[in-house]
Amino acid sequence: MQKYLERNAYNQLLKWKQRANHATLEVSGARQVGKTYIVNKFADEQYKRKIYINLLDFTGELFLEKYEDLRNEIKNGLVCDNPVYELIRRVNPDFEDTPDTIVIIDEIQESAAIYNRIREFTRQLKSDFIITGSYLGRILNREFKYSAGDLDSLEIHTLDFREFLQALGEADLYEELDLYGQSTDEVYQKLSEYYRVYTKIGGYPAVVLRYLESGSIEEANTELLKIIKLFTNESKRYFDDILDDEIYDNIFSSVARVLVKEKKGFDEESFSEELQNIVVKDYSSNISKASVNRAIDWLYSSGIIGFAGKIKDCNILDFKPKSRCYFMDVGLTSYFLIHIGCSESDVSGIVNENFVFLDLKRRIVPPSEIALETPAFATLGDGEVDFYAKSLKTQKTCAIEVKSGKNPGKTIKDILERKKADCVMLAKGNTHGGVKDNIYTIPVYGIGKFDF
Repeated sequence: MQKYLERNAYNQLLKWKQRANHATLEVSGARQVGKTYIVNKFADEQYKRKIYINLLDFTGELFLEKYEDLRNEIKNGLVCDNPVYELIRRVNPDFEDTPDTIVIIDEIQESAAIYNRIREFTRQLKSDFIITGSYLGRILNREFKYSAGDLDSLEIHTLDFREFLQALGEADLYEELDLYGQSTDEVYQKLSEYYRVYTKIGGYPAVVLRYLESGSIEEANTELLKIIKLFTNESKRYFDDILDDEIYDNIFSSVARVLVKEKKGFDEESFSEELQNIVVKDYSSNISKASVNRAIDWLYSSGIIGFAGKIKDCNILDFKPKSRCYFMDVGLTSYFLIHIGCSESDVSGIVNENFVFLDLKRRIVPPSEIALETPAFATLGDGEVDFYAKSLKTQKTCAIEVKSGKNPGKTIKDILERKKADCVMLAKGNTHGGVKDNIYTIPVYGIGKFDF
């Protein structure tokens, strides 16, 4: 029997169910983050009856056939007061339209016709509805209509560090952690070791499960490689003119090279130019800027990379989006940085920064803790700080530096002297933490406990 990984998303599903007048729930996220598994587990435990339809298998084929039959009958004169009820009844004759029934339609990106009728599901039936699927098919197909007014939404990511610890049976260890040196040496030592493992394998559920079964980072990375191949194959399914097979297989490595090269972000639109330069130099000279832009859109829309913005001179209102990119899973970051030949110290620094990016990104999802559309780094004169955040609760600003040295860098000192931030956080890999004036030093793996 497969081990169950407890996910934060389960509690969010419960809150959706308990909210009065909730709409159809759209559960989105990248491939392999566990959307289907957690939605089905939730349905099995919280409802008396479940109807599951997967548009990529036989249940979906049957559903779409029944939909077309009913649609043609209505066009030819059939009087049907509630077509949605009739459709589901034809697929499942035992269907009972009650609040204790839930209908799940998985892989919704396979049918624009069904997606565009979501409002009818919510408005015409008492049953609950959840739709799931990947972003990409809907974004690329213009037949999909935007139905935000008739949808609740939940985005699922890979396991974060706290969820990873929970899977290991070490959730209490994280709760014991004091960010400023008051925990025992054993707590810091264990968490540091678990963090080392987490940053090497990442948080895809299948990868974590393989690690739990084998105790081997190498075995877990074998599973991660399967996921990477899945991403590549899916891209080929949606694009037939963007890049040749060799470029598909190497686009991730190209992104990793951009991660290594970037120091101060990029000027407008130059992220794609930087990626194009690497692709053209290393793999093919026949790649246009438009093709690379489409590749970037694919990487972002399929949940493989995320973007950070740029704040000029620590002025949070002077914000430029898409100035830096990160992978949406630290396992991917580690794998490709090692794959392209990065030194161990460079890998560690970039992965730690990527880890902080993902934590900040989770805090932006409503109800938001910090401001802006994406996490952002900041410049001050010729220097920069890794991230800059503004708390929506206290309105205070915080400059964040992800570093390994003992002392703050010159830019951090300038920020404090010129009062460009209310406080500074130094997130380090090898520290027990501490507080001095308005400088907070914390173990990087504990950033999830930091209160902005």
